[in-house]
Amino acid sequence: MTTTQVIVLNGGSSSGKSGIVRCLQAVLPDPWLTFGVDSLIEAMPGQGAGIEFAPDGGIEIGPEFMALEAAWAQGIAAMAHSGARIIIDDVFLGGASTQDRWRRILDGLDVLWVGVHCAPEVAAGREIARGDRVRGMAEKQAEIVHQGVVYDVEVDTAGAESLECARTIARRVVGE
Repeated sequence: MTTTQVIVLNGGSSSGKSGIVRCLQAVLPDPWLTFGVDSLIEAMPGQGAGIEFAPDGGIEIGPEFMALEAAWAQGIAAMAHSGARIIIDDVFLGGASTQDRWRRILDGLDVLWVGVHCAPEVAAGREIARGDRVRGMAEKQAEIVHQGVVYDVEVDTAGAESLECARTIARRVVGE
């Protein structure tokens, strides 16, 4: 029996989280909903959303973004508290402080914390191939998002395919 209610994947841009999420939905028992920070950003208005992407790949977060992100996260937690199984695809720009914020929001839920690692140069190559990201973001985020973060499971997409990573995570979810 699966007790995990929420899986939180944290990794830098182009680290392979989205591919793992799709594979997790295919290999996990029961239906799982997915919510990613990229979808949140796409849902926001272009101006006044409080998030700015610098030409060098840096990201500036303002209070407007933080308020919208907090409401989004509370909504995700409410769905999980109502019985939905949730996979969150996020980038912990604040490292441990971002995880602490999620811990408070997901309090009372059984959460599996997953670190998605990828060598900066591999993530940078994926970023170029994607063509939809500011160049430099992947390398800037590859290490910083993991600083001080504590995980239950860690995977490295530079050396393993998305499906293999998803199966590693799924084994923890189903208790193998």
